[in-house]
Amino acid sequence: MKITKVEPLLLDRFLYVRVHTDAGITGIGESGTWGQLEASAASITKYGEYLVGKDPFPVEHHWNVMLRANHFTGGAITGAVSAIDIALWDIKGKALGVPVYELLGGRMRHKARLYGHVKGRSIEKLVEEAVRLKQTGFTALGHLNPLLDESEEEPFYKPHAARIEEAIDNVRRLREAVGPKVDLCIEIHRRLTPPEAIALARGIEKYTPMFYEDPLRPNSFDAMADVARHIDIPIATGERFTSMYQFQTLLTRNAVQYLRPDVCLVGGITGAKKVAAIAEAHDAWVVPHNPLSPISTAACLQIAASYPELRDPGIPVAYARPGWRQGTIGQRSGHRTGRTGRWLHRHSKRAGHRSGVGRRR
Repeated sequence: MKITKVEPLLLDRFLYVRVHTDAGITGIGESGTWGQLEASAASITKYGEYLVGKDPFPVEHHWNVMLRANHFTGGAITGAVSAIDIALWDIKGKALGVPVYELLGGRMRHKARLYGHVKGRSIEKLVEEAVRLKQTGFTALGHLNPLLDESEEEPFYKPHAARIEEAIDNVRRLREAVGPKVDLCIEIHRRLTPPEAIALARGIEKYTPMFYEDPLRPNSFDAMADVARHIDIPIATGERFTSMYQFQTLLTRNAVQYLRPDVCLVGGITGAKKVAAIAEAHDAWVVPHNPLSPISTAACLQIAASYPELRDPGIPVAYARPGWRQGTIGQRSGHRTGRTGRWLHRHSKRAGHRSGVGRRR
């Protein structure tokens, strides 16, 4: 079997790749370089020049060539490699008639817990959405920003005391609204300085958040380690990382407990499994980052099914919102977007038996 075509597909707000073979088997992958999809699409086209005519089966070899045989890296490039890597695993699974997780050592679990995204520009909206998602059956909620999601068009300023005290009170209101049987995954979106991050974490500890995500910008690993030393809430980070070495650097500094690799940015299924292995060696947990389409979700499930250090809540669901029609993942072409798929069963995602990454052919 040989690769005959590598085709980037910019559809809606998503970037996919479709890899064709002379055996009639195609693979689908997705790039997670949101905001720079056109650059990542150009990178996919460039890598297609290398891949056409090659056997799709030696996925690890192709992954190393794409990431190590060039002078430069970055999100547009690793997003392209991720998409191609997922597509190559998809082809291999289909050709062998097995789900990808069988090629990664077999299934550790039958389903993975999901958590619902909660967004709002007021605490009232956040609480309302948190309660609604709890009532639908979610036992974990993420994207909970106690600093709120105000418009990017407006200048933001609050005095230090007001900013921290209001954020602490917002976490209190969320915890009181949903009670102790729902995990709160607090998401700061990289908006604080180290002193602010420490002050806020200490103030919300009594509300037992599951983790404290991205308190700082991903610029200084030493700064994140300093925050971790001064607080008693586990730190989660990594959604913007493009390499397993960034996770390794944080782990050796005891600066993170929950790793958030984006399978569509960190090198695909191959890159994510390497991050998972590093996490296991450091007694850390993996919570995949998944703000993309059902193709990303299907790829995340292959990791979730096969690796022991996946931690509940396992996979975020950014598109579980009212009024969105249920459909099937990858219906025929694999490119239907904005649909949950008929898989939100008790708010866990079952690792099924379809070959490849699990979408319908």
